[in-house]
Amino acid sequence: MSDKKNKKLTPTQQQYQAFAKQREPQRPILINCVKAFLVGGLICALGQLISQFYMTFFDFTEKTASNPTAATLIFIAILLTGLGVYDHIGQWAGAGSAVPVTGFANSVASAALEHRSEGYVLGVGGNIFKLAGSVIVFGVVAAFIVTLVKLSILKLGGF
Repeated sequence: MSDKKNKKLTPTQQQYQAFAKQREPQRPILINCVKAFLVGGLICALGQLISQFYMTFFDFTEKTASNPTAATLIFIAILLTGLGVYDHIGQWAGAGSAVPVTGFANSVASAALEHRSEGYVLGVGGNIFKLAGSVIVFGVVAAFIVTLVKLSILKLGGF
C-alpha cells in the first residue's frame, strides 16, 4: 500500500495491514513464468501447425494461410471457452493463455456467456463491445499512426 494511503489509516489499521502482509503467501513467480511460457508457446506452435496444414493441403501461400489460421485459432478458443476448458487453461497458465488472438477471443466469448441472461442485444452485444470497443479503437488509432509514418517515409524517399 502506498505511504499516502497508509497515513490515512488508524494505527490499528496500519498494524493489521503489516500483519496481513506478513501472512500473505509467496507467489511462485518462476514456476508461473515457466507455465505461461509453455502454454503460450504451445498455442503459438498449434497456430504454426494449422498454418502448415493450410499450406500443405489447401495450397495456400504463407501470406494467404494467415487469415484462415487466425480464424481457426479464434474458433478453437471460443469453442474451448464455451465448453469451460479455456478457463481451466487460463487458471493454470496465467498470462500464457492470453496470446493475443486466442486470449481476445476468450475474453469476448466469456463476456457473451456471462451476460446472455440479460438478453442478446443489451446483455451479450453491449458487454462484448465494452471489451472489444477499446481494443478496436486502439487498433484503428495505431494503424492510422503507422500508416502516416510509412507514407511520410515513402514521400521522403525512404523505403
